[in-house]
Amino acid sequence: MDWGQHARREGERYLDGQERLPAVEDQDARQRQLARMGNAASGAGLSELMNGSTASANEWFAKAVDRYRESFELAPPKSWGRPIAVIKARLLADDWDAAEADARWTLEQGAAEADSSIGHYAATLALLVLARDEEARVLADGLRTRDDFPAAVGDALAFIAAKDPLGYIEAVEAVLESFETREEYLEDLPVADTVIVLQRLAARRDLTAELSSPLLPG
Repeated sequence: MDWGQHARREGERYLDGQERLPAVEDQDARQRQLARMGNAASGAGLSELMNGSTASANEWFAKAVDRYRESFELAPPKSWGRPIAVIKARLLADDWDAAEADARWTLEQGAAEADSSIGHYAATLALLVLARDEEARVLADGLRTRDDFPAAVGDALAFIAAKDPLGYIEAVEAVLESFETREEYLEDLPVADTVIVLQRLAARRDLTAELSSPLLPG
């Protein structure tokens, strides 16, 4: 993969979105465009991460967080995809201080009390970032049994919270396989970003899974 080319493409998409950002008065159009800019910035960050350009990747992930946070303030209630994207961007950048601040913000928005799987996913990530593992395990156990959430991701989150190395390794390998066998990726970037996030969370608990894939950074 020419990751440098992908990074340039995503960067151009971000700048194009910036130039065409609707006025504050058009709230719905603005929040949608901000979310698209967040996706482009995150895509540029992933491309730079895969290219081994950590500093540039982290700059793009920071831009992604800013746009997602702006979008969330204008978006309809229960738009939990934005807080998920914020926390994932912080973890992809390995910026734990900022991740903890955004995790607290996510919980303050009521993610743990949401009635949707995506809300509980946001809360579970936040709780794991904050090392509130017992609370995270309760929510993750619920995600594992829902029809509208990937079971392998729920398993991996639950095993991280439980600090179960064998269970985690099996679960994260299943998540990676799901990425390797799919045909479509966010922003058309073949990167197992969820696996990278899970590995970051697992490493904080001394859980190790030796993974090798063209969908992961070298």
